[in-house]
Amino acid sequence: MADDDALLRAGVALVLETDDRIEVVGQASDGLQAVELCRRLGPDVVLMDVRMPGIDGVEATRRITAAGPATRVLVLTTFHHDDYVWGALRAGAAGFLLKRASAERLIDAVHTLAGGESVLDPAVTRDLVAQVVGRGPERPPPSPEDTRLAQLTAREREVLRLAAEGRSNREIASVLVLAESTVKTHMKRILAKIDARDRAQAVAISYRSGLMPPRDPLGGY
Repeated sequence: MADDDALLRAGVALVLETDDRIEVVGQASDGLQAVELCRRLGPDVVLMDVRMPGIDGVEATRRITAAGPATRVLVLTTFHHDDYVWGALRAGAAGFLLKRASAERLIDAVHTLAGGESVLDPAVTRDLVAQVVGRGPERPPPSPEDTRLAQLTAREREVLRLAAEGRSNREIASVLVLAESTVKTHMKRILAKIDARDRAQAVAISYRSGLMPPRDPLGGY
């Protein structure tokens, strides 16, 4: 766990250790300490605050994922509109969650990341989409990501769009009236086609390319 608020760290640690499958192996009060602890301890999952002294959570995430891709980083943010979240995703974070999430949601998120999947808080995702919409009609220049996304089938684009809204595989299956196993298969194919390491990077690529136009945030989802 990396957060400059000692009280919050202690509280979250207590919550996590109510699950006998989770062990909090280290706590860091700043980004540099988080990087060093990850280097020594090799944790499965890091809960990362983004606003810390020294190097922030974005830079810490970049160094951690570059040094040990097996370590998954879950960004914890206080605000829906935290601008650091986008930077953390691009730096290699596997997901993001609001700090006010329930104990059950936090524990489930740790297991989800440890299992190789990603967690995208819908409330935060909506604000990321709104930021993209707020850029107006200007389109980014063509990039290799454009070509990769063009390989997706119509169904795969729909699955990726719903994932970009922060929906889980189960929720996507419900919306599209598919088996959850089918959605998982689609996600695996999407990741392979666009060369994304996980769901979070796939979402980041879809936003950055501009080929997955978000819905009007005023109209909701």
